[in-house]
Amino acid sequence: MIFVRHENLKVGMRLAKPIYDKKGVLLYERDSKLTTHGIESVKNFGIIGLYILEPAEPVPPMSEEDIEFERFTQATSFAIADELKELHDHGKTKNLPNISASIIRGYGRLDHRINFVQNLRSKEDELAKHSLYCAMLCAMITHKLNVKLSDQNDTVTAAIVHGVGRLDIPEEVRDKREKSDSDRKLIYECKKRGESIIEAAFLSTPGINRIVSQSTRMLNAFDEGHELDIRKNVVGAKVLSLARAFDDLTAMNDVDEPSSEISAVRYLMEHDDFFDPEMVSALLDSINILAPGTSVELTNGDKGLVITENPSNVLEPVILSFGDNRIIDLGQKLIYGDLAIKDVMKTMDNRNIIDREALKKAGINI
Repeated sequence: MIFVRHENLKVGMRLAKPIYDKKGVLLYERDSKLTTHGIESVKNFGIIGLYILEPAEPVPPMSEEDIEFERFTQATSFAIADELKELHDHGKTKNLPNISASIIRGYGRLDHRINFVQNLRSKEDELAKHSLYCAMLCAMITHKLNVKLSDQNDTVTAAIVHGVGRLDIPEEVRDKREKSDSDRKLIYECKKRGESIIEAAFLSTPGINRIVSQSTRMLNAFDEGHELDIRKNVVGAKVLSLARAFDDLTAMNDVDEPSSEISAVRYLMEHDDFFDPEMVSALLDSINILAPGTSVELTNGDKGLVITENPSNVLEPVILSFGDNRIIDLGQKLIYGDLAIKDVMKTMDNRNIIDREALKKAGINI
């Protein structure tokens, strides 16, 4: 599998991932060949490129749930982009309650972990995708925390709209790798204007503005190294702060290499004065990070496969070492000391490399 930018797409290339239109209708199935019309559709949708299969490469496995995740995120990111523009330009929303409800219906009632695989973001769709992934994470975390539906809805809605002020940031400032003090001041002012837009638009539901403003203050204090008593903040603000931080760490773009989920979670755990441990646990209960079959690299340089999850600490599973076929229980600190998982091995499109066949060959059934 390779990633090909839209200007380099050729007729006849095979798709590694499905393409949907703005309403979630399937346009091109996986393994279908690109046509001239398909390439034009990609450009019109503002997609920066596609994942393409090598000539003899088989279609990678995807579950029905994974495919629905692709469909939902593609269609909903378009809807959120339209909604943010409406809120920014006119101070009101058209379809926001339905978008929030669809996110909660799809991802705020799950009884199992899901593969949370983010799509590559362009400069044009970065804000909409950031808002969407934050909202989905908020839906899952609040569900695990048994937050009542009205508060869950406020938190998900706040996640969708929290970045509306970023639409005012000039492109030349937004795209700078190194921001000056004046750039940072301008960005801060744009975000503050966004909070004013949110406050005016949600006068009848002040909890939404409270969640946005408190989460922004939390993250600003965290970034600047200031102390902050998070106990005074509402649950929704703490959940949104966690979702925003996790997404910032793991976001895929064509410039920076994202952190893996396991690296991001470790980072959040190290800063438990800002990120509530109970909420981080709820995050770990919502998404697959180290499912059986996942290929990993250990801190001693060895590579292996996850055999069994550790219910008391998801970061310390049982591993089958590739080097000598040893079974290593990372939870047994007296035996293995500081040995730990360094990182997860990923495919090019940010999916965990899963090798269940290797487990079967080793006589391990999952």
